[in-house]
Amino acid sequence: MNIPELTILKSKAFTNKIIKSINKLVKDISRQLKFMHVCGTHEHTISKYGLRTLLPKEFEILSGPGCPVCICPAADIDKAVELGKRDDTIITTFGDMIRVPATNISLAELKAKGADVRIVYGPNDAVRIAKENPGKEVVFFAIGFETTVPLIGYELQSGPPSNFSVICALKLIPAALELLMSQSQLRIDGFISPGHVSTIIGLKPYEIFSQGYRIPNVISGFEPNDVLLSILMLLKQVRDKKYDTINEYSRVVKSEGNLIAQKIIEEVFQSVSSPWRGIGRVNDGGLVIREKYKEFDADKKFDITIEKSQDIPPDCSCHLIMVGKLYPYECKLFRKECTPLNPIGPCMVSMEGTCSIYYKYHSDNDIIKY
Repeated sequence: MNIPELTILKSKAFTNKIIKSINKLVKDISRQLKFMHVCGTHEHTISKYGLRTLLPKEFEILSGPGCPVCICPAADIDKAVELGKRDDTIITTFGDMIRVPATNISLAELKAKGADVRIVYGPNDAVRIAKENPGKEVVFFAIGFETTVPLIGYELQSGPPSNFSVICALKLIPAALELLMSQSQLRIDGFISPGHVSTIIGLKPYEIFSQGYRIPNVISGFEPNDVLLSILMLLKQVRDKKYDTINEYSRVVKSEGNLIAQKIIEEVFQSVSSPWRGIGRVNDGGLVIREKYKEFDADKKFDITIEKSQDIPPDCSCHLIMVGKLYPYECKLFRKECTPLNPIGPCMVSMEGTCSIYYKYHSDNDIIKY
């Protein structure tokens, strides 16, 4: 669908036209529908602009595990905490990550106790810190989906200093979608897939869902009209019973993805069965550093064993919220014990976390129709 970019970004008339078409298609289909996105930025757009209030009551958008901070296992944070207790070690990571609760304390709490924990914008900052501190071990706690992976791979290819290493907690989106398909009680009718991840991997990894599972999939941008247009594209497929992977975000995403980034990922990392916090082990759901670069793998460089970790605290419902089985307001801790200033579960920390987004954009009175 070739629509001018300015129309998608700015046109109120186009918005009204999409909503009218959505209402007509839902009426034609005449049954309850559930679509799921797996991107915190999509949830941010949906909640900030009140898109759910524009949709018919027969239609539901579920929020999936699209926040890399939220699905990072507590055991990986515990490793970083143990390394951070060493006098000769500097822990570096992205800003949201330091506040995520682990089994006992977060990295932010460790920093408050005097540990050298630093927020960086990317792995290149961590490499620079390693070069500036040759007498220290500098560990980059790597979290993220396919969008982040090539940056880390590039730094490892480029030959960082010997005092640099990586805790690899990187995850892969298509594997999570396949896991969600096994959740029979969800009965997902279509996926809204993340545009930024798709700029790297392209369309092919999603085709199993449309071709094998007969579940429509639309790669979506992040403006309100992008999301609404993606919903319309999914509805048309459901109505016509023609299941495909469609690229709504074609102004950015190419069907083949970024071949240079894919080559970096393939050379530096390999996919493995990997734990996702609160969800369980996902087949091919994560990455590890290949043997060729093992000297920069913190798991191999340091002897750290985490015997027992706790992903989800008592009474926390993050594990159900991340797979769309509950909304945040259905958790007994939401807005009470659990707030952005005092996050009990991981979904309340990041600006991409579903609970954090609901806390910011939904009042108790407008949490409406489901």
